[in-house]
Amino acid sequence: MTKSGISAFLITLLATNLTFAAEATEPAAMGPRAGLAVIDWVIVFLYASGTICLGWYFSRKQSTTEEYFVGSGSMNPILIGVSLFATLLSTITYLSTPGESLGKGPVYFTSLLAMPITFYIVGFILLPVYMRQKVTSAYELLEAKLGLSIRMLGACMFVLLRLVWMSLLIYMTSKAIVEMTGLADRWIPVVALITGTVAVVYTSLGGLRAVVITDAMQTILLYGGAVTVIAMVTWNMGGFGWFPTKWDPQWDKQPILPENARTRLTVLGAILNALIWSVCTAGGDQTSVQRFMATKDAKSARLALATQLIVGLIVSLTLALVGFALLGYFKEFPEQIPAGLDLKHDADKMFTNFIAFNLPPGVSGFVVAAMFAAAMSSIDSGVNSITAVVMTDGLDRFGRKPRTEKEHVRISRWMALGIGLLVVICSSAMGGIPGNYTAVTQKTSNLLTTPIFGLFFFALFVPFASPKGVWIGAICGTATAVLVAFSGPIVFALYLWFDIDPAIFGTEVVELLNKETGEMERSVPDPISFQWISLAAISVNIVTGCIASKMFPKSKTPSTPGQVETPSA
Repeated sequence: MTKSGISAFLITLLATNLTFAAEATEPAAMGPRAGLAVIDWVIVFLYASGTICLGWYFSRKQSTTEEYFVGSGSMNPILIGVSLFATLLSTITYLSTPGESLGKGPVYFTSLLAMPITFYIVGFILLPVYMRQKVTSAYELLEAKLGLSIRMLGACMFVLLRLVWMSLLIYMTSKAIVEMTGLADRWIPVVALITGTVAVVYTSLGGLRAVVITDAMQTILLYGGAVTVIAMVTWNMGGFGWFPTKWDPQWDKQPILPENARTRLTVLGAILNALIWSVCTAGGDQTSVQRFMATKDAKSARLALATQLIVGLIVSLTLALVGFALLGYFKEFPEQIPAGLDLKHDADKMFTNFIAFNLPPGVSGFVVAAMFAAAMSSIDSGVNSITAVVMTDGLDRFGRKPRTEKEHVRISRWMALGIGLLVVICSSAMGGIPGNYTAVTQKTSNLLTTPIFGLFFFALFVPFASPKGVWIGAICGTATAVLVAFSGPIVFALYLWFDIDPAIFGTEVVELLNKETGEMERSVPDPISFQWISLAAISVNIVTGCIASKMFPKSKTPSTPGQVETPSA
């Protein structure tokens, strides 16, 4: 498959999608229908089959683990940048972004203002240091400066983070597909099995090259699906009358500065949260570092980063417009709001319901394929990165390296398959996590992201850092992230077990109706908003780590197989 052939295929995907939309010229075509049609399922099936075939195609060319994990370190930086974006844009994000702009308001998207600062910090401070160390696992860098225990800590934290994250997104994707098809919730594990199996099979076969190429395909589908929804709403409403020109009454109050810690979202909080998360992900997450290592030098890695940020900006704004379009559409046609749903409280469900019941047959199939693609993009990248870490930081590091490169690749493929199956099994336990899509994403993806980056910060930028000090900083930072993320449930537990008044923490006990059971349930709103998870965690991590490193200085330089360059001040 040539580069021109791949490009033609990607363009065809988007053109075909928009052609389906153009053929639906009658507004009546957007009326409610029975759900996904046969043609929709055919499209999804063809897409899934195509990705497996692509994985098989690339598997024939692999003979080394370097090719399998980092594509021999010379991959196109534009494709790498698109892959970086597609990896970090999960189905949860794809569904939550329209729901956020529809139900809460536009302030969340001021986080995009952090992109230029992110590019400078990552592109000109972090990447030059990282790209001088051509490694398969990012956590090899930690051992050279802080010893084996810190390397293993980073590797284990990363594996745990990605396992939980992938399990959650498989569950959310499966739940959305089940809702669109009208199936009962008992079918969620079956859909999860299918989604996970397809992603794992082509990842275990094709390695990073298959992941990067299919990420490009999936980004086209994602964007095409969002554009299609906007086009259909615009056509049905006879123009852009859906675009909000004033603050909608149902949106939350979202000030520039927080009134208190409970304020769900502010301009300042959105920008700081996005900046810290983006820098920490780029500098400490194997999923991102592995992509940068697949380019030939720091300049190419910066181009990949720029591509990721530009694509992310375009798609994020488009998804925000999807939410605005759906808000305008359902306010214009309130009779099309599904029975039992409310625009504000069920905003996350409006996108999936619109896809299944308002788009013409064929168009729905492409959009469902886009959601399916987003899930697989995150799964394939996570599985490939976890496999690289386990092989490099586990088997290879402790002398369990296979005797031949061919055997190494074979074991890596089987390990990728095993990790994927574990994620599919764990996804069935994700239904108990409370919160809407945006809150759940923030509370899971931010728990270990900043503590992992903290390890690299100490290794590369704190000359007096000691292993004991870094361990203490990581523990305190992680504990802080958990306390902030789950502050509501923790305060509620204190109230139930020790009769401690939630008012002490600036919150109260509330009763809400559970729509599934029809019963009233008590809970406590978070006294600290999720937007402060990253800032609180990284601040505590660095401060306690520095203090502990002074209290427990390192006795000697670790004996290591390599050497890490520390940037000069």
